[in-house]
Amino acid sequence: MPVVDAWMQHPALRHSNHEMFESLRRWTGRGLLEEPLPVKVTLAALTAADVEIGLSAAWYGPQGPLISNDEVAEFVAQSEGRLRGVAGADLTRPVQAVRELRRAVEEFGFVALRIMPWLWQLPPTDRLCYPLYAACVDLGIPFCTQVGHTGPLRPSETGRPIPYIDQVALDFPELAIVCGHIGYPWTTAMIAVADKHATVYIDTGAYTARRYPPELVDYLRDRGRRKVLFGTNHPMITPGWVLKHLGELGPGEEATELFLSGNARRIFSL
Repeated sequence: MPVVDAWMQHPALRHSNHEMFESLRRWTGRGLLEEPLPVKVTLAALTAADVEIGLSAAWYGPQGPLISNDEVAEFVAQSEGRLRGVAGADLTRPVQAVRELRRAVEEFGFVALRIMPWLWQLPPTDRLCYPLYAACVDLGIPFCTQVGHTGPLRPSETGRPIPYIDQVALDFPELAIVCGHIGYPWTTAMIAVADKHATVYIDTGAYTARRYPPELVDYLRDRGRRKVLFGTNHPMITPGWVLKHLGELGPGEEATELFLSGNARRIFSL
C-alpha cells in the first residue's frame, strides 16, 4: 500500500550532530555523521518501505537554521519528486519570516510550515507565531508542530496540546494543524483536541507502530481514521522499522489506507 511520510527530514550535519540530539543517538544507537548524507540514502530508505512521498522539513532555531529552506529545496530538487519541502521560520524576525514562508511556498512549492516550539522555548500561542499562522491560512498550507514530551535535551512544557494547540485552533479556525509525535504522555488530551477541532490532526512521527499508545490505536481504528497520519522522524527511525508491526494493530484496510497516505494527501494537497 503506498505511503506518505508526514514527519521526516533529510539532515544537514549541523542538525544531525547537534548536542541536543545526544538522547536520540543514545536511544537509537546511531553515532555522529562524519560527512553529509547523500539524498539517495534517504530515498533508498523510503523505497524499502514503499514510501512514495516524504515531507522533508527545514529546522530553524534561535541560533539560526539547522536545515535551511534553501537546503531543503536542493534536497527536493535531487529527489525526482519523492521529497516535498516543509518550510521553517526564524521567529525572532516575524515580518521576514512571513516573506520567507511565502518564498518557500510560491517559488519552491513547499507544502507546509513546521515550527518546533521546544527549540525556541516558546509555546505555539506566542505572539511571534501568529503572523505565520495567518500566512499559512492565506497560502492554503497546514501548520505542523510537535506535541508531547521532548526527546531532545530541551524542556517539554511547550508540547502540551491543552492549552496551546486548543487555543491556536480557536484563534485560527481555518488553519490546518498537524501535531507530530502523538502527544505522549498527553495523548488523551491530544485526541480530545483533535476531536474538538475539525482542522486538528495527529501524526505518529518518532514512534514505531509497536509503541503507539493503545488510546491512539483505538482512535485510529474508529472515529479518528481521518485524523491520524503516518510519520517516522527519519533518519532517527526508518520507515521500514516503523511499519514492521503495523499489521498487528488490526486497523482494517480503509483506516490503514487513510493512515498511510490518504489523510496526508488530502491535508497537504499532494
